[in-house]
Amino acid sequence: MSERPKRVAVLISGGGSNMVRLVESMAGDHPARPCLVLSNVPGAGGLARAVERGVATAVVDHRAHPDRTAFEAALQEVLDGVAPDIVALAGFMRILTPPFVRRWQGRMLNIHPSLLPKYRGLDTHARAIAAGDAEAGCTVHEVTPELDDGPVLGRARVPVRADDTAETLAARVLAQEHRLYPAVLRRFAAGDRRLVDLPPPAGIA
Repeated sequence: MSERPKRVAVLISGGGSNMVRLVESMAGDHPARPCLVLSNVPGAGGLARAVERGVATAVVDHRAHPDRTAFEAALQEVLDGVAPDIVALAGFMRILTPPFVRRWQGRMLNIHPSLLPKYRGLDTHARAIAAGDAEAGCTVHEVTPELDDGPVLGRARVPVRADDTAETLAARVLAQEHRLYPAVLRRFAAGDRRLVDLPPPAGIA
């Protein structure tokens, strides 16, 4: 008997473009299926996009809780209710505490818009341009208690153009995020943690 598909919960805070790519990728012979899209922001655009794709949704509003501990307890309760095998952070704009992360360590992924270990945190594209970097990109990694750390599972690269702004570079990197995250998730759900290293597609330079 074939192994059942892994259950994937995707956490978002906004429009959910990476979530959409992950959900749409989990079909056919894929080793995983989406079980929930959860947002910390009521009315986040990605929630409606998940419903359109037949995926259950939930909201745990961080502002409705007195502190991070209470928020994460509510988050954990919702996740326990759907029992995911994998939690995929896809534009989830809350820093999770070490105790929460440790409960999911080895089963939680994140995508970050830089070539880690460069530029942890925010404003990654502006920082890459200011540093004069020749290339930028994105990284999928396992989540560990340290911010934007953990074993790297995939990278995709784009060249930095002389006329780039943070906005133009972000748009090209986002297109690569949409390629990279589904590729890594497929491999990770199958138990394969080898690095996925995507070159820029033809014509992106």
